[in-house]
Amino acid sequence: MDTHVKRAFTYRFCPADAQAAELSRTFGCVRKVYNMALAARTEAWARQERVNYHQTSVMLTAWKKTEELAYLNQVSSVPLHQTLRHLQTAFTHFFGKRAKYPRFKSRKRSRRSAEYTTSAFRFRDGALALAKMTEALAVVWSRPLPERAKPSTVTVSQDAAGRWSVSLLCEDPSVQPLPATGQAVGVDVGLDHLLALSSGEKIANPRHERRDRTRRLAKAQRSLARKARGEGANRRKARLKVAKIHARIADRRRDGLHKLTTRLVRENQTIVIEDLTVRNMVKNHRLARSISDAAWSEFRSMLEYQAQWYGGEVIAVDRWFPSSKLCSACGTLQDKMPLNVRTWTCDCATTHDRDVNAANNLLAAGPAVTVCGAGVRPQRITPDGQSATKQKPSRREP
Repeated sequence: MDTHVKRAFTYRFCPADAQAAELSRTFGCVRKVYNMALAARTEAWARQERVNYHQTSVMLTAWKKTEELAYLNQVSSVPLHQTLRHLQTAFTHFFGKRAKYPRFKSRKRSRRSAEYTTSAFRFRDGALALAKMTEALAVVWSRPLPERAKPSTVTVSQDAAGRWSVSLLCEDPSVQPLPATGQAVGVDVGLDHLLALSSGEKIANPRHERRDRTRRLAKAQRSLARKARGEGANRRKARLKVAKIHARIADRRRDGLHKLTTRLVRENQTIVIEDLTVRNMVKNHRLARSISDAAWSEFRSMLEYQAQWYGGEVIAVDRWFPSSKLCSACGTLQDKMPLNVRTWTCDCATTHDRDVNAANNLLAAGPAVTVCGAGVRPQRITPDGQSATKQKPSRREP
């Protein structure tokens, strides 16, 4: 039996007043249940006990019977149980040393969302209706769903800019592996240029945040700073204006990255990148804003899942690999390579563009990583002709 890729199709919608009130109430209950379950598991953890999903599910049943938490019965129970499953997943990642300890959800800063499974929604003839609602949502179907699509989950959310979205998870039979071409490319990310490819092509950095910051964002943020702190209407309007500008920046950035990663995956069967620790790099306050605007982590995430969809491969070379200091022509390793040096000439008389040379070195190192495992680097020759065997230990994230 063929298995198809599951894709999330996201659409905007405008809820009626009653629907907006019901969804806002559901978001609040989801946040409350998540925080209470996290508190219960944290207390048990302090006693050296472990609480799993099934135990928190029993707790939820008991909470609903109390007078103080009786309002939890007013919303659909499915999103409440789903948030307990999400908490279980968060703890699984924590125990597997893939994430930090789960944090409590904030009313102001956390994402407002609720997930419904098949028992809590009805999708028929292009109309989507959720549990506890009598009318279907007014969804703007901006693109068609796969033919005969049957969503397995529906996630409703509202972002900081007040925009409502619904995401339907469906199997998409149109996503099939592409024909094997053997084409490979090395990709070096940067700030001056967003990407440099081993083919010699450079892709400009659009700098979405910087462009809007100089035009509208700075003005909106100054207006927000002048408003008195609290729950006043003027401050709420100013905050919403800032959030809409940030949402516009994020939308444009995401759209550009989707187009770019789709092109790279369709043109190349193997893509070699560098395993950067972005969360450590943004601690450099001089570069943090630019690195965040470039969205290197989001680029890698999109690249990896699209390559998985279409039968490609993404290889991450160890972050300590000296791709910029290594001559891709003769293998000579330079002692230093300051960031302000964009072109340099090796002792073999080869003149390199810093970023393109790094991309070529990454492409050459890719096969070694595939055969021998992550962190393996090719043999390098120092300017004095000696083999560079002493290497820093790999500090890959757990």
